Amino acid sequence: MRDNRECSIIIRSSLQTIPVHEAIGKVLAHDITEIRQNEFKGSAFRKGHVVREEDISHLQRLGKERLYVLSIGDDEIHEDEAAVKIATALSGEGIAFEGEPKEGKINLIAQYDGILKVDHERLVQFNMLGDVMCATIHTNSIVKRGQVVAGTRAIPLLVKKDTIDKAVDIARPAGQTRGVIEVKSFGKPRAGVVITGNEVYYGRIKDAFAPIIRAKIEALGGEIVGLYYAPDDQLQIRARLEELLQAGADILITTGGMSVDPDDVTRFAIRDLGATHITYGSAVLPGAMFLVAYLNKKTEYTTKATPIPILGIPACGMYHKRTVFDLIFPRVLAGEFIGRRELAELGHGGLCLNCKECHYPICPFGK
Repeated sequence: MRDNRECSIIIRSSLQTIPVHEAIGKVLAHDITEIRQNEFKGSAFRKGHVVREEDISHLQRLGKERLYVLSIGDDEIHEDEAAVKIATALSGEGIAFEGEPKEGKINLIAQYDGILKVDHERLVQFNMLGDVMCATIHTNSIVKRGQVVAGTRAIPLLVKKDTIDKAVDIARPAGQTRGVIEVKSFGKPRAGVVITGNEVYYGRIKDAFAPIIRAKIEALGGEIVGLYYAPDDQLQIRARLEELLQAGADILITTGGMSVDPDDVTRFAIRDLGATHITYGSAVLPGAMFLVAYLNKKTEYTTKATPIPILGIPACGMYHKRTVFDLIFPRVLAGEFIGRRELAELGHGGLCLNCKECHYPICPFGK
């Protein structure tokens, strides 16, 4: 990696003082200030600007007869051109950039609502090059159409072409279909919900789960095709889940019955339904007893081309505003498979601080 002293030597070696009329195609090495009394005071031309023929008369009106400029070598590329190349390479599905680069910097934006995915390892390799950089918001963040999700830039005014070539190769290697930064759109879920527990089913306590789950589903554009209550009875829970499948549910959500007490049988009902890839337990608090499973397309209940996800929310979902469900639900809707590794990776950042005033997702939870 080139250090600052080396960069300074390179810039000084290419610095020239030339007459203004000879500067066309050259790169300004300094800002040029313009002052119009009672109208304007600021930069008429910024450092890094490539002088055009139409700029000459303007520069002369500003009293400039000679300029400090940088010559672009055959092995170099201007920061703005470099920025376009690396931004294009970094941008995967659902990512765009608007307008011209400014001082070698371009913002990347989401083209539609969805969940942001960042290839962390390739991003690190890209940033290790030194003369280019890219900063993003956290992977798995829910993003809105038009939201800035990343910024990238070439750092020096003039960048070596081979550095940009390496950056592009890292960001867009041959045979790699996934971009370093992309947005996965949400499917609009048709959710079936079964709220379990003798205490609710028999009216001993008022249910608090239904409004919470409904709000979280509808916040991501989904609908509930059916919501049933079931006692802590394995056969009855399974029967309600079957009815929801027949009603057209493409995701099943159960609440309660996920602990280790004898009455906690929800996960056994999910198993008996024919679910596979059952993962019980997550590295998140609250939500350690969370369950994810998939109902294979070959069962008698569905002909969907992909397995139906089943999410089992433990009792903590009723008492805590944010839980593991908030971290996993958007990823499931984006078509991501969630297994043991995905739940284990959540351990780093998976501790909710239970702040008195919740600011999620503007907080460390899930990051």
